[in-house]
Amino acid sequence: MTAIAVTIAGSDSGGGAGIQADLKTFSALGVYGASVITALTAQNTLGVQAIHDVPPDFVAAQMDSVFTDLAVGAVKIGMLSQAAVIATVAEGLDRHGLKEVVLDPVMVATSGDRLLAPDAVEALRRDLIPRARIVTPNLPEAAALTETPVATSEAEVKAQAEAIRALGAEAVLVKGGHGEGPESVDLLLTAEGFHALRALRLPGRNTHGTGCTLSSAIAAGLAKGHQLLQAVQDAKIYVTEAIAAADALSIGSGHGPVHHFHRWWRD
Repeated sequence: MTAIAVTIAGSDSGGGAGIQADLKTFSALGVYGASVITALTAQNTLGVQAIHDVPPDFVAAQMDSVFTDLAVGAVKIGMLSQAAVIATVAEGLDRHGLKEVVLDPVMVATSGDRLLAPDAVEALRRDLIPRARIVTPNLPEAAALTETPVATSEAEVKAQAEAIRALGAEAVLVKGGHGEGPESVDLLLTAEGFHALRALRLPGRNTHGTGCTLSSAIAAGLAKGHQLLQAVQDAKIYVTEAIAAADALSIGSGHGPVHHFHRWWRD
């Protein structure tokens, strides 16, 4: 059977993050990708210029269309800027019995532009985190979800991961890309405890869409039937390679995208 994953997220008109990054990732990893668009952004490598939210009833209609026809193996959830859309997505997950859910709590773009309304943070905690197989915040997002300062030590990262998991998620992956030091260390918390995923911290400015790419790569692994730890480990390798190859691209004048098709494109 063909592995299918669905991304529920915002569109990035510049092509580096959001729905576009997710679909590229699914394709690169051998998974058929479908989408539910929650917002349109006027966006490029320099930042987000405008956001147009999709009405909740149309988000629900997209979910019903996709999930009543396609045999979906996993769902990645990204940008949900409004509390009403969060509630709609949660209802849709329950309506269609979706369990393999990767939640990327997108709050702020790489450029620093805020993507989640302040009143929607509580809705995210209440409605979606308990429905997630895994939540994948970066360091600032983990701090926002736990209403604590950004972690500067492993002990603080672990405490935030435990607090987020206590909200009901099966697992939490706190990404270390915003940290410092020679290694980028992601900490995965599951029922079995913590797992550290390490990679060299790579130089370069083409890092747009890294969070979207990692979470959609995890969803691709789950859609193919992989165990969660394997899906996370494989996703970490994929996104690290995509960052390392990103300087081969020349896209825009700001923070360009990672190279989703680094294993396939040739000069």
